Amino acid sequence: MQTGDEHSQNEAAGGPGGRDLAASLEPVLGEACEGRLREVTWFRTDWQRGGAATGRARWTDATGSRAVLVKMPLHPRELRWLRSLGDADCRHVPEFVAGGETLGGYDLAWAVIEFLPHGPLALDWRPRFVDAIAEAVAGFSTAVSAHPAGSLGGDEGWPDLIDRSRRKVKESKPPRAKEWNRLLRECARGLEPLLEEWRGRTPVEWIHGDLHPGNAMTRRAIEPDGDVPIEVCLIDFAEVRPGHWVEDAIYLERLHWGRPDRLEGHPPLRSIARARKAAGLDNGGDHPRLAAIRRLLMAAAAPAYARTEGTPAHLEACLEHMEHSLRTLG
Repeated sequence: MQTGDEHSQNEAAGGPGGRDLAASLEPVLGEACEGRLREVTWFRTDWQRGGAATGRARWTDATGSRAVLVKMPLHPRELRWLRSLGDADCRHVPEFVAGGETLGGYDLAWAVIEFLPHGPLALDWRPRFVDAIAEAVAGFSTAVSAHPAGSLGGDEGWPDLIDRSRRKVKESKPPRAKEWNRLLRECARGLEPLLEEWRGRTPVEWIHGDLHPGNAMTRRAIEPDGDVPIEVCLIDFAEVRPGHWVEDAIYLERLHWGRPDRLEGHPPLRSIARARKAAGLDNGGDHPRLAAIRRLLMAAAAPAYARTEGTPAHLEACLEHMEHSLRTLG
């Protein structure tokens, strides 16, 4: 779910070598924390994909002792956002306790944050969790609105991705290859006007960039069969970037295209739009149309990533979303 190679410098940190590095720097880390960090235990979760080495620890200061999480090395972007969101006192992100850009003479970003004891939601997923994630996204968006997002970055290379998809379909001949060829051809013919519309999307703000149930935690245990509202904390801010909130919504939706039952009655686009409206945020103009464009682009690119996204159920759903989006967009 991370994109590009901007994490390559940290890629080994989550493996055994990364934990060894973290353990070797533990005395220096303790000094940087002025002796307040103790009892560090490094671990790796089943859902962790590279990135920082992670450790549970205790933080002791004048207010007492509490459980914390240590992460290093971090992408500097994540450290900046942990600090900024901590300053914003946002309850939908973990509390920032300590951190820095260097450690032991190395350019190595690290952070100590609140330990969130429950989750991620991906481990015991229920459709109603979408609404709790939506509320957290709205809280996150409110907190980051204090920082101007500037302009959108470059395009994601959609024409090339769709060309790659067309070649892949011709080479591999997946189920319903004839429909894939027809819809990809239709998409390619009308692509440029849709991309122009997509490039002009507003409002432009900071988006999470990696919104999925594995990045959603809670402070309190969730009742197994209860309907008690839950409060979600978002984690992992290494992919925060300027964008449109629809991108986060469709990213979360797309993860479940092959299993629509996991979103039953709780479509992310509607849930996030409602949560944003309740928080007083601007949803922009025709966000359903922007969502249709985003669905079309992501569905059309699926064959290009068949090696990682090639489950039959997902590809079948992508084909259906392409056809529906093309009809919707005229």
